[in-house]
Amino acid sequence: MLLSLLLKGMLIGLSIAMPVGPIGMLCIRNSLSWGTRYGFMTGMGAAAADTFYGALAGFGVAALTTLLVSYQFVFQLVGGLFLCYLGFTTFRSTSAKGDLTSTPSGMFRLFSTTFFLTLTNPMTILSFIGIYAGLGVGVEGHDLQAAFLLTSGVFLGSALWWLVLSSGTALLKNKFNLAHSQWLNRLSGAILLGFGVAALFA
Repeated sequence: MLLSLLLKGMLIGLSIAMPVGPIGMLCIRNSLSWGTRYGFMTGMGAAAADTFYGALAGFGVAALTTLLVSYQFVFQLVGGLFLCYLGFTTFRSTSAKGDLTSTPSGMFRLFSTTFFLTLTNPMTILSFIGIYAGLGVGVEGHDLQAAFLLTSGVFLGSALWWLVLSSGTALLKNKFNLAHSQWLNRLSGAILLGFGVAALFA
């Protein structure tokens, strides 16, 4: 039973992380630019935010959940503007390898950027509430052990996906030269801008 809940949580984490979106685009770009560690750290920001929302749903924190959903428009506006900014600066960058340092502060910036972007989509928590309710876990706040196992599984499943994506993409890193890097910035910047505009006018 316990192992089953953990595995279900991992499947939930995988299903939420796998669809291609702005976080996936950032993970791919950073993996190609700097390698697996940077791509993985990019994804881990999203994994941490998903786990936070999963925990709110699983442990039945109704007041905070309602507050987040009620300010959905504000979150969406802020997230859309931030994506537009990120897309614009990425598009203008001349070299993907030249705008971050290989220092812990650079790694933290990657993590915090995707953590913030993921948090600006509070509708994610409704997905968790629906899934957890379907499994009979956590919505009433009674089954804390089950909620903990599911939420832990969500983190593990999401982290597994980002590890696979970043390490797989990084295998192509050595084939990229400066020209490739510039085109990667333009492509990823345009895609991020597109996601930002879509968020603003959705």
